[in-house]
Amino acid sequence: MAKLRIGVVSPEREIWSGEADMVIAKTVEGEIGIMPNHAPVLGVLVEGGVLRIKRGDGGDVVAAVHGGFISVANNEVSVLAETAELGSEVDVAEARDALQRALASVDSDSEDTDAQTEAKRARARLRAAGEEV
Repeated sequence: MAKLRIGVVSPEREIWSGEADMVIAKTVEGEIGIMPNHAPVLGVLVEGGVLRIKRGDGGDVVAAVHGGFISVANNEVSVLAETAELGSEVDVAEARDALQRALASVDSDSEDTDAQTEAKRARARLRAAGEEV
């Protein structure tokens, strides 16, 4: 069976690369699932989304992805994220603290879009780490 070749990068570093059976990402137009032989696609990733890379061996990869693009062509998937973090790298306690701080700022000023963005990022980091939010 055909596999996808996947690369997930941010300006700071390569987050992950390898082969997989499926990629699920959230774009501004909705969630998209990519399997081998998918039609070419270029999508804009949402702020505070979770990227799921499904591998047949059970070693699935989950990452918090904050903005960027996903490109699909010829069984190659490129995720170019503004920032990204593997779920296995997330400091859960720090992410929970960041979420609490952001929510406190949102409660005190409903117009604070920076706090709303930080809350989205913290939630995505927690979901990528497998935590309930």
